[in-house]
Amino acid sequence: MKAMVIDQVTDVDRNHPPLVEKLLPNPLPGEHEILIRVSTCGVCHTELDEIEGRTPPPRLPVVPGHQVVGTVAQAGAGAERFKQGERVGVAWIFSSCGTCEYCRSGNENLCPEFRATGRDAHGGYAEYMTVNENFAFPIPEVFSDSEAAPLLCAGAIGYRSLRLSNIVDGHRLGLTGFGASAHLVLKMVRHKYPSTDVYVFARSEEERRFALELGAVWAGNTDDEAPEKLHAIIDTTPVWKPVVEALRNLAPGGRLVINAIRKESKDKDELLKLDYPKHLWMEKEIKSVANVARIDVQEFLLLAAEIPLKPELQEYPFEQANRALIELKERKIRGAKVLRVS
Repeated sequence: MKAMVIDQVTDVDRNHPPLVEKLLPNPLPGEHEILIRVSTCGVCHTELDEIEGRTPPPRLPVVPGHQVVGTVAQAGAGAERFKQGERVGVAWIFSSCGTCEYCRSGNENLCPEFRATGRDAHGGYAEYMTVNENFAFPIPEVFSDSEAAPLLCAGAIGYRSLRLSNIVDGHRLGLTGFGASAHLVLKMVRHKYPSTDVYVFARSEEERRFALELGAVWAGNTDDEAPEKLHAIIDTTPVWKPVVEALRNLAPGGRLVINAIRKESKDKDELLKLDYPKHLWMEKEIKSVANVARIDVQEFLLLAAEIPLKPELQEYPFEQANRALIELKERKIRGAKVLRVS
């Protein structure tokens, strides 16, 4: 099968292309696994984190990609949840132990044996992949394959972030960074919390215009001051400056939710600008988001189908996976990026 693989940890700015195209043996499904013929796979900043070593794969080479949509090509022994030809998706959560206190409480995203699709196991930048049937999700009919792919990570992690923000209808919500995840959060908010005003911080003028098109009441630069203090802000960026600036824009008792698996170190000195009375006092909170649990993906797909929530996206042919990643690195973003695999 055709596959794009990470074969070394490297700096994407210095080493193009970051992925190598290879022919790999077709995988076979094990017990309780399904073999998926991949149709589309979303492109995520986490792939850059893997390539650049902020969350490195434990073994190389590895096939990245964790927003996978395809059809069941074969079922392994004991796998009965899905029929051949049924459309399914795979998200960042590839597996967990199922027995620890976190798994038993529904917080399997915190499991010490959490394994991630496309990092700890081969993912969707390939024609085929396998996964345990209990970690695959039925895709609602309302979505095309390309529309469904970003929902499995950008959408699901956005849904978890919104839930952890603790906002209620009528609160003021900020979004700092406006890529794949944040634009879906804005659409969710307009459905779930119609009286909530959304304020967007983004360094790109194009992203700010896009946010206003989608219904934000205000859009400014990362370091701008919002017209009002905000009850919660969700940070979807890979860097540190937005964290400091967001804390400055929070209302007393407000919560900053950091929706990023890792932060780049290039602007870490921004943290030295933290001023206790300005940024942290008045019982402000910081909450990180770690991975997603299956319940996040399941609930979000149902909500997205109900709305229906259709992501804005750019589609790339499979052979242009490197181009999609480099454009993501260069912040050439409008909505989500999706690979058409087959």
